[in-house]
Amino acid sequence: MSRLSGSNVVLAHEIIERYPRKKSALIPLLHLTQEQNGYVTEDAMRHLAELLDITPAEVIGTATFYEMFKFEPVGTYVINVCQTMSCALLGADDLMHHAEHKLGIKAGSTTDDGMFTLEAAECQAACTEAPTLQVNYRHKYRVTTDDFDRLIDDLRAGALAAEIPPHGTLGRNRQHIPADKFVGAPDPDDVNSGPGWIPVSVGDDS
Repeated sequence: MSRLSGSNVVLAHEIIERYPRKKSALIPLLHLTQEQNGYVTEDAMRHLAELLDITPAEVIGTATFYEMFKFEPVGTYVINVCQTMSCALLGADDLMHHAEHKLGIKAGSTTDDGMFTLEAAECQAACTEAPTLQVNYRHKYRVTTDDFDRLIDDLRAGALAAEIPPHGTLGRNRQHIPADKFVGAPDPDDVNSGPGWIPVSVGDDS
């Protein structure tokens, strides 16, 4: 499936309504289509353009800025091994070579069974915990080669299903705002005063 499913179209409209301008919902909708398909397809990007009243070029221009969006099929589990300085000094190269040997693929490839994609990554913002990796953007810290072997074996056995969902699943809890709690999303051009909870000025009570 490429375009959003019927149920996801309903969800997409709910997400769009949270924003004062439709195109502001683009990134959440990119995540939604990636969750549905495992990656962002060309048909999906055209569909999002239709829903948001923007051009497909605007969709792909935004999507390609972010590393987490994939544009071709990837494994159920995308493993990103950090390669920047702190991790490199503490064994990231050896970890990557071991990962390639364990999985039988080179970085940038996917295993024949479609279960694992292995990638090199830039800084994962956990330099004190080097070497680090992420599995579907869930961090693993101070990873040894033995840790990596156990991780792969556990993922294959389904032992981490509760901790690490399939690629594309951003979160397990979908935000829902009840109709009686929704405050609306005014267009910024229509706002001529600050929020009601911010005092306009502080006067002298004397």
